[in-house]
Amino acid sequence: MLSNSLTGNKKPFRLITIPVSHYCEKVRWALTKLKVPYIEEPHLPLFHLLATGRVGGKSTPVLITEASTFTDSTEILRYLDKVAPDNAKLYPTHPDSRRQVEQLEDLFDEQLGPATRRWIYFHTMNNSKLMQRTWCNGVPFVEGVLFPVVFPIVRSIVRQKLNITQESDAQDYEQIKSIFKQVSELLADGRTYLVGNSFSAADLTFAALATPVVRPPEHPMSSASLEELPSKMVSEIKKFRETPAGAFALRLYHDRNY
Repeated sequence: MLSNSLTGNKKPFRLITIPVSHYCEKVRWALTKLKVPYIEEPHLPLFHLLATGRVGGKSTPVLITEASTFTDSTEILRYLDKVAPDNAKLYPTHPDSRRQVEQLEDLFDEQLGPATRRWIYFHTMNNSKLMQRTWCNGVPFVEGVLFPVVFPIVRSIVRQKLNITQESDAQDYEQIKSIFKQVSELLADGRTYLVGNSFSAADLTFAALATPVVRPPEHPMSSASLEELPSKMVSEIKKFRETPAGAFALRLYHDRNY
């Protein structure tokens, strides 16, 4: 049980999110694991700018605490780690182990996360009903009502901003396979976690950012069954799940709330 400033907050933290964002899930998972009281404020893409702009942020997630406002998922995890008790650290105290965790987290943040995001949007962006459930999960009523009006515009902006094309899909798929291979090789010696003997930011970040391609049933914002997804996408998800890295992510999700 945590008995420090994290759980002793008089006022819950505020977490501004795009609910389906895997970077938001990274922070949501850390807060849940550390049993930190927080209130999530989910928004439809683009509408989130109205909320984040008021507190000096742009993209999500944004975590607002009594101490400060944090506008990057890794920055948030490192803040939580600083104020967490010794038995709940997300980063090892040993310098070499910490360096390994930070290097893996950076790899997943910079390469895996963007690739899985583009990959899933490429395959699902034309399904407006699925996108409505995905993007509008828990958002304010007005944003949900406006979805049919703004979706074509938002879809176009997202495609352009993320450079989602036929070519990017092939590149992203190869990028994801490459990182899954690296993680599978790390796990080949039978280790339980990526670094050391305890769960760390590296494990959390990999599992959270891999969610679009392994679709863990325990994901708190899961909005579609495999039967609703394109057959090519389902086939590739099953292949990713069967890798050691995919099985690892699914196991971490199975244990997520314990």
